[in-house]
Amino acid sequence: MSALVLDGKALAKKTEEELSQRVAALKEKTGSTPILATILVGDDPASATYVKMKGNACERIGMGSLRVEMPSNTSTEQLLNKINELNSNPDVHGILLQHPVPEQIDERACFDAIALEKDVDGVTCLGFGRMSMGEEAYGCATPKGIMRLLEAYNIPLSGKHAVVVGRSPILGKPMALMLLNANATVTICHSRTENLQQHIAAADIIVGAVGKPEFIKADWIKDGAVVVDAGYHPGGVGDIELEPLKERASAYTPVPGGVGPMTINTLIYQTVDSGEKTLGA
Repeated sequence: MSALVLDGKALAKKTEEELSQRVAALKEKTGSTPILATILVGDDPASATYVKMKGNACERIGMGSLRVEMPSNTSTEQLLNKINELNSNPDVHGILLQHPVPEQIDERACFDAIALEKDVDGVTCLGFGRMSMGEEAYGCATPKGIMRLLEAYNIPLSGKHAVVVGRSPILGKPMALMLLNANATVTICHSRTENLQQHIAAADIIVGAVGKPEFIKADWIKDGAVVVDAGYHPGGVGDIELEPLKERASAYTPVPGGVGPMTINTLIYQTVDSGEKTLGA
C-alpha cells in the first residue's frame, strides 16, 4: 500500500487562493493591504533569490511588499536603525530579515529588534518563548508550515512519539516545541546523540532537519511512520532516504514539493494575519 503524500505545493496553492480573498476583503474594507518588508544585506545570490520568491508570493495574493537592500559593509547599528524604522512604519505589517547577514553584524540582536507583532518569520527570542509557553506568537516559518501541513492532512499527533533530528534555533528547536504543544511525546536528536538509529526506530513521526543529504536511512524507520523531510540538497534529495519509504510509511513529504513550499506560504499567511489585526479586519 502506497503512503499518503503530504503535498505542500498543493496546500500552498490552495492557501494562496484563500489569502487572496482575505487580502481583497481587507482592501475593500480598509483601503489598505498587508505589506511585508524584506531586508537583504549584502549580495549573496541565494539570499537574493529567496527574497525575490517571497516578493513574488506577495504579488500572487495581491499583498504589498517593500524590498530593503543594504550594502555588505552595513554595521549592526545601521541595520538596527533600519529595523526600528520599519517597526515604526504603520504601513508595514511584517518584517523579514534574510538570513544569513554578513559576519560583522550581530544577527541575533537584529532579529530580536523586530517588533513582536511584526515578527511574521518567528525569529525573535520573545516570540520563541511565547510560542513555547503556548502563548500567542507567530511561529518560525518552516516548523509552523510543517504543523499546518500535518493538520491539513489530519495526521494525529496527540500521544504519538515524534523524533526531531536537528536542533537549529529556526527549525529543530521550535519544531520540537510545537509538537510538544500538540501533545506529542518528543525526542530531540542531534550530532552528539548516541544510538541515533535506535531513537529513530521508535518514532511514530520522524522529522529530518539535520542538513545532511539522506543522512537518515530508510531502514532505520519503522513501517507506518509519518516521515517529514525538511531538508533540500542538490540532486533533489532531502535529509531522509525517502524512496524505499514510499511503500512503507503511512505518510511522507516529497522532496521537493513537501516542506519547502510551506515555508514561504506560512510567512505570507502570518503577514496577512498581522495585517488583519493591525487594520482591524
